[in-house]
Amino acid sequence: MTVDHDVLPEEDQAPGGEVSTAALIGYGIAAVGILGWFLFGLLVQRQGFVDSVGESAGAAFALLLAVSVVEMIRHNGR
Repeated sequence: MTVDHDVLPEEDQAPGGEVSTAALIGYGIAAVGILGWFLFGLLVQRQGFVDSVGESAGAAFALLLAVSVVEMIRHNGR
């Protein structure tokens, strides 16, 4: 059985190549923010390691959801 990799038109395929500098800066800010949220919960609120991990993981998943919704709107707006 063969797989046809050219099922989608070229404009609908995910772009390959380099990641922009703005995206890398955004990733860095998000990572520092999630780490800061974890440390805030652990050290300032003294809520425990597991609760801090869960809360920061939830914030990270919410951020991923927001990014995916924005990208869906950007992609469908073309």
